[in-house]
Amino acid sequence: MGNNIPTPISVATATTSDHLDTFKTKYHPHSGRTPIVESFSIYRTNKPETTQSPVIDDEPWQPFSCRADFEFAELAHRAALSKDQTNELLKFIWRVADGRTNFTFKTHNDVSAAWTRASSQLTPFERHVVPVEYKKENIEYEVYSRPLWDWALDLLDNPLLAPQFIWDAQRLYKHDGTDFERFFHEPWTGDRWWDLQTSLPHNGAPFAFILYADKTHLSSAGAVKAYPVIACCGNLPVEIRNVDGPGGGHLVGWLPIVPADSDEDGKLSYMNLKKVVWHKSFTILLETLSLISKTGFTHQCYDGILRWLFPLILILSADYEEQCVMALIRGFNSVCPCPICLVPKDKLTDHSTIYPTHIIDDAQACVRLWNMDRTTGEAALKKQSLRPVNNSLWIVEWSSLHDALLQDTLHAYDSGLFGDHMFEEVKAHLKTLGRTAEKTTDDQFAAFLRWRNLNHFDHVTNISFSNGNKFLDISKQILYTTQNVLTRKDDEAGYALLKCIASYLHAYMYITFDVHTESTIAAGEAEILVFQKCLDQYIEVLGDEATKNWNFPKAHSMRHIFSDIRAKGAARNFSTRPNEKHHGPIKRAYKLQTNGKDIANQILRLDHTTFVSVVLRNRIDHFNDEQHKAILSERELETEDLDDRSFGGHIHLGAPQSAITFAQLENDNVSNRAFGQFRKKLSTFLNHALPAYNIPLPDGKTWLMLSAQDTVQEHRYLKVNYESVVDWKLTTDHLRCNPSFHGRERRDCALVCTQDKDGNNKNIFVRILFMFKQSIGSQTLDLALVQPMDAPTGPQHAIDQDLRLRRLRARPLASTEFITLHSVICGALLVPDFASTRGDFFLVDYVDSDMFLRSQRYMF
Repeated sequence: MGNNIPTPISVATATTSDHLDTFKTKYHPHSGRTPIVESFSIYRTNKPETTQSPVIDDEPWQPFSCRADFEFAELAHRAALSKDQTNELLKFIWRVADGRTNFTFKTHNDVSAAWTRASSQLTPFERHVVPVEYKKENIEYEVYSRPLWDWALDLLDNPLLAPQFIWDAQRLYKHDGTDFERFFHEPWTGDRWWDLQTSLPHNGAPFAFILYADKTHLSSAGAVKAYPVIACCGNLPVEIRNVDGPGGGHLVGWLPIVPADSDEDGKLSYMNLKKVVWHKSFTILLETLSLISKTGFTHQCYDGILRWLFPLILILSADYEEQCVMALIRGFNSVCPCPICLVPKDKLTDHSTIYPTHIIDDAQACVRLWNMDRTTGEAALKKQSLRPVNNSLWIVEWSSLHDALLQDTLHAYDSGLFGDHMFEEVKAHLKTLGRTAEKTTDDQFAAFLRWRNLNHFDHVTNISFSNGNKFLDISKQILYTTQNVLTRKDDEAGYALLKCIASYLHAYMYITFDVHTESTIAAGEAEILVFQKCLDQYIEVLGDEATKNWNFPKAHSMRHIFSDIRAKGAARNFSTRPNEKHHGPIKRAYKLQTNGKDIANQILRLDHTTFVSVVLRNRIDHFNDEQHKAILSERELETEDLDDRSFGGHIHLGAPQSAITFAQLENDNVSNRAFGQFRKKLSTFLNHALPAYNIPLPDGKTWLMLSAQDTVQEHRYLKVNYESVVDWKLTTDHLRCNPSFHGRERRDCALVCTQDKDGNNKNIFVRILFMFKQSIGSQTLDLALVQPMDAPTGPQHAIDQDLRLRRLRARPLASTEFITLHSVICGALLVPDFASTRGDFFLVDYVDSDMFLRSQRYMF
């Protein structure tokens, strides 16, 4: 680390220099807005999510009689209290009430009546009957829907959401030091939105629906099922639409499920019946959009502009099985099993060839032909793997069905390509090697260092589940925990599989960026071809021992994913993750608040109450915030952390311990070489560091000497704010340096900026051994004792190159050094090389997108 005079790091300059800090926004010509070029500080503050809305009124809990009534009703609803429980609670409240608040509820009926009044503010569900003829018998199915355009008007009329809507397509650019490079994140930054606005009338704007549908089990035995449809609005920023709240996804439909029939299941006619029922039911859900999508709807927007809104379906968020239903294709075993293109079923792993896409006009022509001539029509349909059913999604103008079907990372990759295939293959290879290999892998998973928001596993070789989030976290750890087990010597095919997983992880990291530039998209597309090659090599090494069929649709999804991102922004825009979380409240309502009869009607009534409650709570919270801000001074706003300005701090030390003397500190760590000559080394560091920070030595001294009785205060928690190199937003890492954090020693690592022997800045990784505050005169410094991870590692190991591992080597503990914590750039997860005896570590660059891109783009 050279002379260890650290370079102060600020949030603004930690990753971005001034000449790169320039952004350009080009608006669609129909918007009438001129392009703008601005610094990121201005660009960031102009984002819609920071726009402030006015206080709506001084009684936002209306139509409840008073605030206390609403808060009680909200609590009773969230707690799923029964009628008797509600009455008992109200009796208790009235027994102890002291009259300090206005509270009028006395019975459960009072609460129900208030919810009924409030429910009228938002669009309720409607019950419909869908008649379908099957084998000359008329069968009726129930479907419930919240009219979609009425639900959209509820959003548009919400004064807290109104300022957040984005109507005009944008092309965004960031200067890369040479030229402006385009980037993509929200749906309106993609090509599809631009093309739509070009096709619409001059003052027309898309109202973009994102729809999700998937069956779920309500009962633990699986006998009771639900088929919810969730909607959210693509015109709202992702920070609003992908989280709980009035602008997030909401239940808008409840589809019927054709029951299983042992005599009929598997028959083509019965499979077609299921699709007919689904699409006739979905047609009801889309009815209010059908006409308006053709005529448009004039609306006075928050910015005062009268826009001609055209509702359309921009994104259909679903797993592969649901996509087959939506697209009315015949599924995995059909001639062309992709719902988007006409790739042959034996070419699903071919990512280098572009196949024709499905076209709605062709599908409609095939269905018309089938209605006139079953034999000829069936042959035409089968050629394109289509079913003889009219597609409900055809009735909405400006909506391209196959264009709206996008790749879902949760099911296609986490649960599919990795969970069902690569992870199962890893377990099979370990099982072949024997119990020792399985135990070694489990032990190394158990020893994997913990990190915030990363699931920890004590064992993996004998677990079986279908949780895509758990599979994701296993995938991020599996290379480091198996690289010394599935070696080229012991298992050539297993080693080839690890190379395949390494490429998959690289591709996955690019796919899941929240912001994509043209260069990261190009890198991701190139990596997919590398993955295809690695997969082919693995299959070739397996030879006759291959048991998995890798030629399946979820593997093919990589062919479309970056086209989807160019068209509609980052993959999180069309992920099922935000929508699947809505299954939880539905299951909870079924279990706690229904009697098991007429469950759809009961659950939807409860869901509507929840929706109303969320809207009212949002109004009250906003009302509270604005009132609080109105009575506080600017200094108090900063103290209360209610100031809307971006936080400029870089680090925050927490978890303080009692101050101790240097003598006590050195005595407590007398057997720890890392703390050898602690006070002497700290004195030397401070005498070099303080002048670098223009901090004078106290009392006019020319050389600082620390005494054994001087005190130091340890801290065991560090928050580091830094600018992400992926989306240029403020990001926070939470680091621990604790001898017993939840019963385990925790010494996190970090990337720090220091200087080499020639005084040049360089970045290295360190392990944090001790964090503390040290007072020098009137100054208090935030410091740390660290173990540098910059010892030479020698020539690159073959395994590091094959598995694309970044190896680091720790210096001996006797070579520990001091840094100022302001030199920390960000946190880093380092795990031991379990095969090394030299103190080698690997950087886990898959832990988040920022560290991955730093690893790919920069030399540390």
